[in-house]
Amino acid sequence: MTVTYELLKEDRITGARAGVLHTPHGDIKTPVFMPVGTQATVKAVLPESLVEHGVQIILSNTYHLHLRPGEDIVKEAGGVHSFMHWDRPVLTDSGGFQVFSLGKINSITEEGVSFRSHIDGSHQFLSPEESMRIQQALGSDIAMAFDECVPYGADREYTEKSMRMTVDWLKRCIASHDNGSQALFGIVQGGMFEDLRKISVEETCSNDLPGFSIGGLSVGEPKEKMFELMNFTAPLMPRDKPRYLMGVGSFDILCEGVSCGIDMFDCVMQTRMGRNSTAVTSDGRINLRNAKFKRDFGPLDPECDCYVCRNYSRAYIRHLTVSGEILASMLLSLHNIAKTVRFVDDMRNSILSDKFSEFRRSFEDRWYNQN
Repeated sequence: MTVTYELLKEDRITGARAGVLHTPHGDIKTPVFMPVGTQATVKAVLPESLVEHGVQIILSNTYHLHLRPGEDIVKEAGGVHSFMHWDRPVLTDSGGFQVFSLGKINSITEEGVSFRSHIDGSHQFLSPEESMRIQQALGSDIAMAFDECVPYGADREYTEKSMRMTVDWLKRCIASHDNGSQALFGIVQGGMFEDLRKISVEETCSNDLPGFSIGGLSVGEPKEKMFELMNFTAPLMPRDKPRYLMGVGSFDILCEGVSCGIDMFDCVMQTRMGRNSTAVTSDGRINLRNAKFKRDFGPLDPECDCYVCRNYSRAYIRHLTVSGEILASMLLSLHNIAKTVRFVDDMRNSILSDKFSEFRRSFEDRWYNQN
């Protein structure tokens, strides 16, 4: 396998894990947070700044890059790494989530999904085979299997049918994936039903793939339900393979995810908050449009040593924000990513030093008292 996982340490009390994911573009220390570079760019942040602040891997989107500029152009440029000037690992999602959330769907069949582009309304078709073809052309280190992410509130009959279709689609992905330098990860579905998630784990993880992910969470369900399903599903997955929880980035969810043995996370939240005047700090989120920051000449977070906190004040960033300056989004996005990467790194270090339970208690006492 071109991507392999090495488990270094496991917390005896919680099951939190520290490991290393070996890929063609470098080793990834886990647990790891992956910023999202949907269109081959992490919004408002230079690649060099990501490297400086410890980002190990980013996620790009199959759906968006297929529609614009097209995987043929990315391939001609030498693959997604060369195209976006990023020499570290890249994971591409399958495009399934975006098809169901952004595209105007005409029909979902066993063959695939017909939909209209959110850009120009053109007719598009995405199948397991097509998703594999596109991702192999993009040249990511890790490709995700094509799946259907059912919405929160879907009934049991629909969820079971969708889950079984996703299992069938995985088999087709495996059959059509022939890029020896790219790993294929399977995705566990099953909605809000534990028994369906158990079946999905058994069927999905029966395939000898380099890694597996938990999909279909953070889709509108109560956080308590999300935590319940995370803690139910993760321990059922192979211990010797990386476990990836898709689409989460809030500190409380990251801590819970690591606690139940999940290794990889991604989210757009960090840059989306940055574009909406919001910074994440050790004491929760702050909105820089608030007038109380007008004469606050301290850093965004006194406990953060990122480039932004070393050089700029809350008052200055508030000025940029209310003035509509692009630099505000750039600084806030970089800080939010750096703060999240550091938080996950701190969890990893606490696992390696047998202090994760203490880290978790300290974090939760502070987080839930402030939020």
